Amino acid sequence: MSSTSIGRFTVRPLDPPRDAGLLHRWVTDPKAAFWMMQNATLQDVEREYLRIAAHEHHHAYLGLHDGEPAFLMEKYDPRYVDLVGLYDPEPGDVGMHFLVAPTDRPVHGFTRAVITAVMTELFADPGTRRVVVEPDVANKAVHALNEAVGFVPEREIDKPEKRALLSFCTRERFFDKHSEAARGASA
Repeated sequence: MSSTSIGRFTVRPLDPPRDAGLLHRWVTDPKAAFWMMQNATLQDVEREYLRIAAHEHHHAYLGLHDGEPAFLMEKYDPRYVDLVGLYDPEPGDVGMHFLVAPTDRPVHGFTRAVITAVMTELFADPGTRRVVVEPDVANKAVHALNEAVGFVPEREIDKPEKRALLSFCTRERFFDKHSEAARGASA
């Protein structure tokens, strides 16, 4: 996937029966409030990720940092999942969610490195022209991260579970931002 000064990031397909315990700890942590699974049981988490694993247009991956579980990544086709009827998808649109594992020892820049690795993975597919996200309008921290990697907010939308900020990041914008960051780090 990618290597950074923080370490190496890779992903593997999520295995719901094997990974449910780990994910349950992550999604029920207070820092994961915007994931909207605070009261989920272990069985709820396993059932949700089995549902995703069976879906033709939605995929979940366990993200590893130097070989250790560190984040969750989901990609989906917005023509069929999450954004159906809420905007006009274009060819090459890919939806994305990500969640960084809670930690007692935060590393400065880690979450930005994760979203950069996620975006690099999504754009590794030549068919991906732009990435679409729809975070909660109140999630200011993720809005700042999204902007840092090249997302441009389009408008607020009403989803059944939240008021969301529909945002897009084109391949060109991501790689422009990514090279700016790399140039800044080497200066």
